[in-house]
Amino acid sequence: MEARLAKFSIGQVVRHRIFPFRGVIFDVDPQFANTEEWWRAIPEEIRPSRDQPFYHLLAENESSAYVAYVSEQNLLPDESGEPVGHPQAQVLFNEFSDGQYQLRPQMGH
Repeated sequence: MEARLAKFSIGQVVRHRIFPFRGVIFDVDPQFANTEEWWRAIPEEIRPSRDQPFYHLLAENESSAYVAYVSEQNLLPDESGEPVGHPQAQVLFNEFSDGQYQLRPQMGH
């Protein structure tokens, strides 16, 4: 598999194309890097291709905050202009402006 360039960036707020959640990207895998069990748990009819970037999100929905692992094909830019309410966002990122968080310098790798 050949890795593609990521469409989204760390600190960008995105939303899921199908499911009602949004989040801020805190890491990117150039291609699928989770377990086989995780991948097979996705129903085959909506299972994403492995040869695309996958994003780690500090995600939130109406009732909870959690970490999500989402394929690029299932993400869209979040146009709300609102920050993410995930409690870990303040740990990993500095300020939020223009729909983008700035990664804290000590958090970069």
